[in-house]
Amino acid sequence: MNEFIPLMVIIPIACALLLNLFHKKDKTVILMGIIVAIVLPIIPLIANYGLHYFGGHAPLITNSTLLSTLPSTIQNSALALFHPAVTYSYGALQKIFIFILGIIAFFAIFNSLSQNKKVSGPLMFLMFMGTAAVTAILLSDDIFHMYIFFEISALTQTGIILTSKTENNYETALKYMILGSIGGPLLLLGIGFVLGAVGSVNITDIVYAISHNLVDPLSPTLLFAFGLIFFGWLYTSGLPPFHTIKSGVYSKALPNASVLLQAFTVIIFIAIGIAIFRIFSYLPFFKTLIVVFSLIAMVLGVTMAIMQTDFRRMIAFLAVGELGYIGLGFGLATKLSITAGLFQAVNELVITALLFIGFGTILYLTKISDTRKLGGMIQHNSIVAIMVLIGGFAMAGVPPLNGFQSKLMIIQASLQSGFPEISIIAILVSIVTFMVFMKAYHSIYLKPKPNDLVGADKLVPRSSIAAIAILLIICIVLGLFPHLVTDNISQFAMGLI
Repeated sequence: MNEFIPLMVIIPIACALLLNLFHKKDKTVILMGIIVAIVLPIIPLIANYGLHYFGGHAPLITNSTLLSTLPSTIQNSALALFHPAVTYSYGALQKIFIFILGIIAFFAIFNSLSQNKKVSGPLMFLMFMGTAAVTAILLSDDIFHMYIFFEISALTQTGIILTSKTENNYETALKYMILGSIGGPLLLLGIGFVLGAVGSVNITDIVYAISHNLVDPLSPTLLFAFGLIFFGWLYTSGLPPFHTIKSGVYSKALPNASVLLQAFTVIIFIAIGIAIFRIFSYLPFFKTLIVVFSLIAMVLGVTMAIMQTDFRRMIAFLAVGELGYIGLGFGLATKLSITAGLFQAVNELVITALLFIGFGTILYLTKISDTRKLGGMIQHNSIVAIMVLIGGFAMAGVPPLNGFQSKLMIIQASLQSGFPEISIIAILVSIVTFMVFMKAYHSIYLKPKPNDLVGADKLVPRSSIAAIAILLIICIVLGLFPHLVTDNISQFAMGLI
């Protein structure tokens, strides 16, 4: 077994616990936080692909000596194939997303430590614990294990909102917890029905049982389980009808924290989405349901973004709309569409992080996020303004940036699947995204500076400039050389379908 695989989860959890213990010692928090933040993107690069069985309990079929001592009824049954322990699966897809998550977590943590006069130990604890939780969700081949860490990530997201000390943050956190008290238990109940029908919560075991007709694939139990799990997935990802509260979560956290919150959402979205696809894609209405909710998310995302005057909520709603493109990849269910959807997920992680940090510099300088009260900021730091502009182009799908490549692939997949209407909607949403971004950009950077705007005489933090520059370089590189990511994702997509 590869011991580096569980370390991707263990190290940030251990760091979080230690930071909570030493939260009053600023130097210790800063040193430990920076060191572990540097380690996070390194571990997935040095870890080998493979499986990790907790407790060393591999399936019986892998131990012929032990299996031979058991009754023949067990040797010749599915029990010999089932996984008795929690299993982590680490492949090329997990490597890509955990590496990108590590980079984003590093920037979020480093910027928070360098830009705040008083170090917040609890905030660092929540950031590391949330990072560990979503990493575990992405690695786990056990759907109940995924639920446990989803609940941990939901609590950390609520805590991050509370520690941000923004206006109405307590109200938003309470709303998120109330909805979580509904969505979370329904997700757990659906998992319970799957366990009752199959006898296992390991995803590979569940897929084997259904594909080999060990259980009735269309039994009311599994159909009801799908409905509950699907509803829980909508809640975890912020797809309609939960798009409003999810965008509120992003906007009520400080920009550096919002970077991580959005990354958490995207990774949970694809991890649970892949699990649902593996288990329930045989259902005749599965593809249609995913496509419908994805299209609704795309349209509602840009529609709500148009009406926003707070740039944080504007980015938040655009981010929700971008999830719809990822969902289309699952819904169209072809090799090209799944590759495009997962590539779009990688791009959204990078682009949204860039925009939150970029626009976050405006909030840092002026303490204002209302675009009606801003203006003339391009004169303050034109380099940052240009980098944010290019980042907005990437989100809108302007060539030759990474957002263009993934959205073009989604459009091509829609046409190949015989749905030109979906391609048209995807193009229109991209155009509206461009318009929404340019409206906000003009209000912040290009229109004349209001006479009462103060605080713009400070310098943009170097840590933010470096983060924006590196994220922009990633956008450009993935736009010019998409195969660096898509080749590995394509292999995963082939195995998924």
